[in-house]
Amino acid sequence: MASSKAFNATKGERAFDVVNYIILGLVLVITLYPFLNVLAISLNDSTDTVRGGIYIWPREFTWENYKTIFGYTSLIQGFKISILRTVIGTLLGLLSSSMLAFTLSRPDFRSRKFVSVFLAMTMYFSGGMVPVYILMRDLHLLGTFSVYILPGMVSAFNVFVIRSFIDGLPYALQESAKLDGANDFVIYYKIILPLCKPVLATIALFLAVGQWNSWFDTYLYNGNKASLTTLQYELMKILDSTQQGSAMTNANDLANQMANVSPESIKMAITIVVTLPILIVYPFLQKYFVGGMTLGAVKA
Repeated sequence: MASSKAFNATKGERAFDVVNYIILGLVLVITLYPFLNVLAISLNDSTDTVRGGIYIWPREFTWENYKTIFGYTSLIQGFKISILRTVIGTLLGLLSSSMLAFTLSRPDFRSRKFVSVFLAMTMYFSGGMVPVYILMRDLHLLGTFSVYILPGMVSAFNVFVIRSFIDGLPYALQESAKLDGANDFVIYYKIILPLCKPVLATIALFLAVGQWNSWFDTYLYNGNKASLTTLQYELMKILDSTQQGSAMTNANDLANQMANVSPESIKMAITIVVTLPILIVYPFLQKYFVGGMTLGAVKA
């Protein structure tokens, strides 16, 4: 009788495993299909793409869509600026947000409540596009690289997430360091930062994705500066050119190439070009991502 129950239990476990594999397989297909579909269309012949019916494999393989995009001379300059602003913006954003979060986490900081309320208000109220543009103009940031970095150095959301993570650390660590003669900078650099790797990696991913995908600030502040153009802004212009059926004034050589491609194919190729760098970076930060969000986002 006991052996029969054990056999039935084993069959139930196997059935449970089979159901799990089926569900996980369906989730995997649902998750990967949109990306594979975009990749297949971007690698398919443009004239054939108009017919439709492309799913996860290109029907007529070609590199022409990518050749058209990278044939644009300003794309390389935009790629350099995008990488530069992503690296610098992420590093400075992490530094400024973590320093402010460390300050707000200190019980001996008398203005912590006022600064916290002031930061929280920025999450709900905004001056709008015109006042921000006037502010950038008065600060002489128009037409400069700094306009990509300075406005986004401090984010209230990022500060609160990092502060919540620091609040969860034993304050006795800081007190012990003070007894050993460490000042606030030493405590921040040698104790707080190493312990905050999970939440810092999470915030770094947020900052990097935001900087990499940003193009509207280029349009507003540096639209006429070819030396400060970004990859996303150039790709947006290429996509806009294909959709309107006319070439840009400074890209006559691109006009002939775009005559043989469809907006749908160019759109998918642009999506892959923009997404691929983030997909490469994400696996290196993934192990910190879940821990950073769960430990730093909520504190009772």
